[in-house]
Amino acid sequence: MRFAITSKGDSKSNTLMHKMKSYLLDFNLIYDEEQPDIVISVGGDGTLLYAFHRYSSRLDKTAFVGVHTGHLGFYADWVPEEIEKLVIAIAKTPFQVVEYPLLEVIVRYQNGGRETRYLALNESTVKAVNGTFVMDVEIRGQHFERFRGDGLCLSTPSGSTAYNKALGGAILHPSLPAIQLAEMASINNKVFRTVGSPLVLPGHHACLLKPVNEPDFKITIDHLSLLHKDVKSIQFRVADEKIRFARFRPFPFWKRVHDSFVAD
Repeated sequence: MRFAITSKGDSKSNTLMHKMKSYLLDFNLIYDEEQPDIVISVGGDGTLLYAFHRYSSRLDKTAFVGVHTGHLGFYADWVPEEIEKLVIAIAKTPFQVVEYPLLEVIVRYQNGGRETRYLALNESTVKAVNGTFVMDVEIRGQHFERFRGDGLCLSTPSGSTAYNKALGGAILHPSLPAIQLAEMASINNKVFRTVGSPLVLPGHHACLLKPVNEPDFKITIDHLSLLHKDVKSIQFRVADEKIRFARFRPFPFWKRVHDSFVAD
């Protein structure tokens, strides 16, 4: 089996990375950063997001597993004290694959049919470059509302515990093939009105944003922040691709939610 390891870059994560690499090579696994069968992320959720985007072209061939060296995360389910156990599991045990849905983002431009496609593991946000963000929102090809405010956030179920939660969105179990639309500081008065609640869209529904005035926007794809000019529309839907996690033991999602947000 071929493996690769990504590190957060701090001394603790780098030490663990080199130790795991040495152990796995001793088990005659092959280190291959170009075409790994499994990618081990050492750090936190941000490190795994980086690994996901690095290997996004190999999602049907590469599985991910995370070791967290800082705060408890939602993607890293192993701790540094368990790396010997994890190494043996990777080297000796066939792993179970758990698939989570991803967000597809397609940005189309005004100048003749050009478009850019992205995949997000957590979320994508759209904000105005200057002034109030104004966008027509279509769901399944039908006009839903004209949004005015700071911006909009589209998240995956696995990303629902991140920025989406801070915006008042619901926490969705990551097995659900859905995306969630959450508002950022919408303007609601006698003149302007939005639904004012997060919307959960199933896999066969697409959300389309169409600029009303300003065509330039700040768009984030997970940790990546991008400026897009002359935007005609931005389409969001559940992607055909999925991320694959290597599981060597149960990973109870609701316990992780409890431990992260409820437990003392």
